[in-house]
Amino acid sequence: MSNIHQIEFATPEYDESVALRYEVLRKPLGLYYSPEQLATEWSDIHLAAFDPAGNVVGILLLTAVNEQEIKMRQVAVAPDQQGKGVGASLVEASEDTARSMNFKKITLHARETAVPFYLRLEYQAVGDRFEEVGIPHFKMEKTL
Repeated sequence: MSNIHQIEFATPEYDESVALRYEVLRKPLGLYYSPEQLATEWSDIHLAAFDPAGNVVGILLLTAVNEQEIKMRQVAVAPDQQGKGVGASLVEASEDTARSMNFKKITLHARETAVPFYLRLEYQAVGDRFEEVGIPHFKMEKTL
């Protein structure tokens, strides 16, 4: 099982997490991260999963929406680590982190292919399917 720690913006671990997010989330869609997009992440909470060798194998970001709600985004797990509990452990850690900060709800935009994963973790789909970055998504949420 992976070790999960909060990492800081603009550190070597952050750079490694951006590379992982690019490989898993953006490259398959022919998209890139602009410096402007990445610059907005300085105030986010970055939770990373590390393998025993200290490599980042999973990442997610939490962005405060308001005093009650936090948004989970940019969830990515290395392809060779998928299906091994890394993603579920990251989500659990994000929920613990959000609770410790007194947030009452986590929301996210799940790619349609990831909806079953989040349903297993007791998230609920809210509203209709929509398109984001050119692919179908659903808004999902969980009360903490």
